[in-house]
Amino acid sequence: MSWSFTNDKPIFQQLVDIITLKIVSGEYPAGSKLEAVRELAVTAGVNPNTMQRALAEIESTGLIFTKRGDGRYVTEDGEKITAAKTDYASGKVRLFIESVKALGLDDEEILNAVNNELRRQI
Repeated sequence: MSWSFTNDKPIFQQLVDIITLKIVSGEYPAGSKLEAVRELAVTAGVNPNTMQRALAEIESTGLIFTKRGDGRYVTEDGEKITAAKTDYASGKVRLFIESVKALGLDDEEILNAVNNELRRQI
């Protein structure tokens, strides 16, 4: 996943979303050490203070933790990662449903469209 940003929400929130996705998708495996704040900031092309704010937000959810003097690590709590994955997916589904309902589709039409697309993916 790349570090690309949009204008629809603050950069720090987009960083939270990107890093959370990297954790729940396994790109940052459970128990792995994250790069230093400055290194992550350079990679993402953002100010280190912005990255620090995003990491603090993620740490407040329990997905990452700090080992004093050693850096930040992804939690090894698989249930916490699974719950975060479910929450992340639910948020994406909720946004999708809102956007297609705005087109005037009803629940049955939405389900049919999703099922048709899933069949095409196989």
